[in-house]
Amino acid sequence: MRFLSEINSPADLRQLKVEDLQEVADEVRQFIIDTCSRIGGHTGASLGAVELAVAMHYVFDTPKDRLVWDVGHQAYAHKILTGRRDELHTIKQDGGLSGFLKRDESEYDTFGAGHASTSISAALGMAVARDTKKEDFHVCAMIGDSSLAGGMAMEGINQAGHLKSRLIVLLNDNGMSIAPAVGSLSGYLNRIKEAQSYQHIKEEIGDALGSVPGIGSSLRRAAKSFKDAIAAAVLPGALVNELGFKYIGYVDGHDVAMLVRALEEAKKIDDGPVIVHALTTKGKGFPNPEKSYYAYHATGPFDPKTGLPYRSSKANAPTYTQVFGDTMCELMAKDDSIVALTAAMPDGTGVDKVLEKFPERSYDVGIAEQHAITFCAGMACEGLKPVAAIYSTFLQRAFDQVIHDVCLQDLNVTLAMDRAGIVGADGPTHHGLLDIAYLRGYPNIVLMAPKDEAEMRDMMLTAIEHPGPAAIRYPRGNGFGVDISAEPKKIEIGKAEILREGPDAVIIAYGSMVYPAIDAAKLLEKQGTSVTVVNARFVKPFDEDLILDLVRSSQLIVTVEEAYLAAGFGSAVLELLEEKGVSDKIKVVRMGVPDEIVTHGDPKKLLAQYGLDADGIAAAVNKALDGQVEQPTNTRIRAVK
Repeated sequence: MRFLSEINSPADLRQLKVEDLQEVADEVRQFIIDTCSRIGGHTGASLGAVELAVAMHYVFDTPKDRLVWDVGHQAYAHKILTGRRDELHTIKQDGGLSGFLKRDESEYDTFGAGHASTSISAALGMAVARDTKKEDFHVCAMIGDSSLAGGMAMEGINQAGHLKSRLIVLLNDNGMSIAPAVGSLSGYLNRIKEAQSYQHIKEEIGDALGSVPGIGSSLRRAAKSFKDAIAAAVLPGALVNELGFKYIGYVDGHDVAMLVRALEEAKKIDDGPVIVHALTTKGKGFPNPEKSYYAYHATGPFDPKTGLPYRSSKANAPTYTQVFGDTMCELMAKDDSIVALTAAMPDGTGVDKVLEKFPERSYDVGIAEQHAITFCAGMACEGLKPVAAIYSTFLQRAFDQVIHDVCLQDLNVTLAMDRAGIVGADGPTHHGLLDIAYLRGYPNIVLMAPKDEAEMRDMMLTAIEHPGPAAIRYPRGNGFGVDISAEPKKIEIGKAEILREGPDAVIIAYGSMVYPAIDAAKLLEKQGTSVTVVNARFVKPFDEDLILDLVRSSQLIVTVEEAYLAAGFGSAVLELLEEKGVSDKIKVVRMGVPDEIVTHGDPKKLLAQYGLDADGIAAAVNKALDGQVEQPTNTRIRAVK
């Protein structure tokens, strides 16, 4: 590495000549490939934004000037250039660098981001704060074309155009998010590219008119309104101008010198916001460019020469995502009223299978979770049965729509919440730990979680056939290898099931914690303690009769959930006991995630850290029972079929 080994900060980068920057970009790209080939990561997105990062840190006086990255998938080059090159091999690893932007990781990470469409709003806030405090620095927001379609980004553009604040937006236009970009805005950006020839002609005409001796300036002024009218009719870029933005573009996003010139021109504009439109290729330089766009967005380890993933041992069980996709296809083949949709995550949710098999009844709405839920509500009003497959953490963005547009109207919308619980390497912005709490408080909704992939199939049918709102949460990763050949069958809503019986205590587990609870019971059995294990199935409505029976026949209840304890499943149990006036009749221990930010790392290690594995659950039961000698008189508990 002729240059990169000597670049430990953007200040070092700015000592180089412009003509050296392309080689720097080449070295950064190779460094990303070499590193990600060993550990995996958001490879494709970061490879496509290498030149953008180099140009931004060269043109702007960072960290005095503020660079605001959207999401962070594409920020590996940014991390390399800002003093974290030698730590990149730790990215998304236990104790290592965050895979996204993190304010307490570096002064160059001006705004934390793991969800899309936030950069323009955040950057505008920084620009307004700068002006309010009468300071002087540039603010540049980097955003992808798919993120630009998010409602929040458009709201930020609307406000920025109104305020006329000095702000630069660098648009990284690669025509993709994780999947190919969808929607009319994507087509609009394509038309901007096609319209550049008209823009050049218009400029040439203006120059020619202005050069006419004596009357050139008058002719040019007279022609301006005519030219602008033509532009408004045929030049899509005019829309940008109408929103109050100046427009520079498009530029080759892989030509560092061209990017530098464009950004320098943007810095000169001091009477309002400006968009610099850069065209890039996602996965630029990836060794296997023919790979699926899904595959190289985020990769595991791969051969740096071919781009092919290294072979790994085949899992004995399908993932919950695969089960969802297959089951949706099965159910949709039998019921023409079922429709499926996702918000820019077809592969991550299993909807890619449905899009292929039922293209007329499945939709990718792009990065637009709020729209997705109200879109479902509209379909449900007309008798369809929409199923929205959205990660738990992303559904947070549509909280009001779930309440106002679905639950309040008691509509048949099914929320399939993938990645519920601790997700691992993507960390705090992606853990799905809040969905129980943010959905449980509203009337009309049914909330459930399967113990395994077979029960998930049953719950999918149950939710879809339920006439009102229903939500299913399920974890990332593989199931348990149980038989899923049977046709899905409906489960009685609100009914739990007893999986084993014992007189000493009761473990009530929800969803992903059922199997660890069973394993904990086996450990306790070896130690001479016999416990009952209950698969709660539902957090709303509860199996009140069973829980009250357990109170009468037990001395200890331990609730276990892979979610935040506040307002979670265990809280619901306590609320029931308080409501029925029996909260003083039994000891209750709640197990879950405490009130703290959960970092990134190996999911199994993180679960063990919070006691949410067999050893931790068994230890909690023993601790709670320690010193108690009084045994319940009734040690038999009715089984719920």
